[in-house]
Amino acid sequence: MSEPIIGVLGILILLILFITGIEMGFAMALVGFLGFTYIVSFKAACSILAKDVYSVFSGYGFTVIPLFVLMGQVAFNAGIARRLYDSAYKFIGHIPGGLAMATVVAATAFKAICGSSPATAATFASVAVPEMDRYNYGQKLSTGVTATVGTLGVILPPSVTLIIYGYITEQSIASMFLAGIIPGIIIAFSFMVIIYGWCKISPSLGPRGKKSTWKERISSCPEFAAVTIIFLLVIGGMMSGFFTPTEGGSIGTFGVILYSFIRKDLNFAGFIQSARESICIGCMILMLLAGSTILGHFLAVARLPSIAADWVTSLPLNRYVILTLICFVYLIGGSFIDDLAFMILATPIFYPVAIKLGFDPLWFGIMICITVMVGVIIPPVAMNVFVVKNITKVPMGVIYKGCYPFLISIILCAVLFGLFPRLVTFLPSVLMNIK
Repeated sequence: MSEPIIGVLGILILLILFITGIEMGFAMALVGFLGFTYIVSFKAACSILAKDVYSVFSGYGFTVIPLFVLMGQVAFNAGIARRLYDSAYKFIGHIPGGLAMATVVAATAFKAICGSSPATAATFASVAVPEMDRYNYGQKLSTGVTATVGTLGVILPPSVTLIIYGYITEQSIASMFLAGIIPGIIIAFSFMVIIYGWCKISPSLGPRGKKSTWKERISSCPEFAAVTIIFLLVIGGMMSGFFTPTEGGSIGTFGVILYSFIRKDLNFAGFIQSARESICIGCMILMLLAGSTILGHFLAVARLPSIAADWVTSLPLNRYVILTLICFVYLIGGSFIDDLAFMILATPIFYPVAIKLGFDPLWFGIMICITVMVGVIIPPVAMNVFVVKNITKVPMGVIYKGCYPFLISIILCAVLFGLFPRLVTFLPSVLMNIK
């Protein structure tokens, strides 16, 4: 058999392994090892296996992943999200759908110190849904917005997805973070527009909450100020080159821990729990990266990425049509396995295609992240919907119905960024001199 055919067979075997339930990182490592053995040699495959696993787990640059995960877990266990929600509620809770809008505002702020999408969904399912239930909000709206705001964790820094994309494609992590800010804010604003319009059409979905005094509003602002300071310190330091992404993760984590201890919101047991959760999540992500690295070497010797790039670019189609097809592949793949895992698998194949078509690597990364955002709230593998269902006990059908209006807004925003790419590339080009 020719090398490309062996590569295609390897991908098919990998998909079968995914369906069986085997851990995705191990499945990618196994297929990559066996494929490399078949094409090159057993000795070379053993060398690649040892080198790739060691380089990922010992690489200084990859320590940024567990650090940013730890920062989010500490913030989660310290109750920072609850106070952000209370503060946002005091400002906009009195308007139609105000509690749901407050969830969007608080989740957007919480994303400044938490890089996990499921963690954000879990946090606000515990914090916001009971409050909306108390004001007789429709369950479609309360659970739908809670599942959807978690997707902001995919695109807003410090997003683990942006970090992984940056490492896979060798893009600056700071640049990826900056590229995600404007699109993330625009998408969050579109969520609020959807909520307001939905509640105007069906007022029973989002009744007005209690109006707070200006004194109460101002007294709740320090929480947002603290989060903003930590976020600007991390992003500003990375942007200026004063410290690396790993050092930024360390400083941000230390800042959140120190702030939580000063407020006495986090005891030693809570810190240990945060560390344990971060180790589990971090090891899972690192194993995915190690497995994808081994698989990537197999695909490289099978020449699949270069053949795919040559074939796709030769198609008599507009490059944006080809990009749309690529996004559909990500969505279909993410329907059967975890969206993050499929992104790690597919990006080494499609990234060369995007570059050959002339797309900006930062812009392409944000578009892929938006595709992942869609993937985590559509069936069958809708991680955020599963998280909200497990916490709220609301039927999944109700949650899905609540997600659909927000899903439309995400797609419309993706079209907007396609028409105006500078919305993505403006901050990196201005602040980091990226042309």
